[in-house]
Amino acid sequence: MRWKLLRRRLTISAPQVAIRSSMPWPLKWAAVAIMLGFWAAIGLWAFELGKGLAGVDTGIKDEVIQLRAEVARLQAERDRVQSILNTSGSLMTAERAVQERLLAQIKQVEAENRALRGDLGFFEKLMPAAAAETVAIRALQAEVLPGSQLKWQVLVIQPIKNAPEFRGRLQVSMDGTLDGKPWTVELPDNGWQDLRFRQYRRLEGMVDLPAQAVVKNVSAKVVEGAATRAVQSIKLGA
Repeated sequence: MRWKLLRRRLTISAPQVAIRSSMPWPLKWAAVAIMLGFWAAIGLWAFELGKGLAGVDTGIKDEVIQLRAEVARLQAERDRVQSILNTSGSLMTAERAVQERLLAQIKQVEAENRALRGDLGFFEKLMPAAAAETVAIRALQAEVLPGSQLKWQVLVIQPIKNAPEFRGRLQVSMDGTLDGKPWTVELPDNGWQDLRFRQYRRLEGMVDLPAQAVVKNVSAKVVEGAATRAVQSIKLGA
């Protein structure tokens, strides 16, 4: 009988027995949380320790410092190159402006030289091998401009080849009416202008006129010593 009871307890058909702990469930959860935190702390400590032993964190910091220094050096180099470029650009602009002014002056001088050569060739063609007159007035011009001004121009030549230097004086005069009365003015400044040249000489001037003045004639006279060498007059207006 006892053997049957013992065998029944040891076999599958034996009755189930439930074993229950006497610890409350809040304490169980608290214990589990403490264990998880403990193992997490151990894992984090192991990770930091391994990273420190491997030198990963220190290497990254060193690389960051080196990269920052390199960036600062490159920025300084960029600023230096930019400054050099700006200075070079200013110098090139100034040099270009100087070159343009010089080219403009050269072109102007060349144009004047061509005009002088043309005038000289034209006058040489007009000059005979020998002439009775030694000085002649050519191309006397005068024009009344807006603003009560008179512009005059006169060309004096020696119509002979290889002419010696002429030394004399030139006087330009104009006559007309002022306030309805006869009016005469000698230029420049009521006097004479020294005249020295070999082949030809062009002279011009500007005169301010009184408000009520009307110029009718303009005359030019060239004298040498006490002798009058050339005289020419033109009429203005209708």
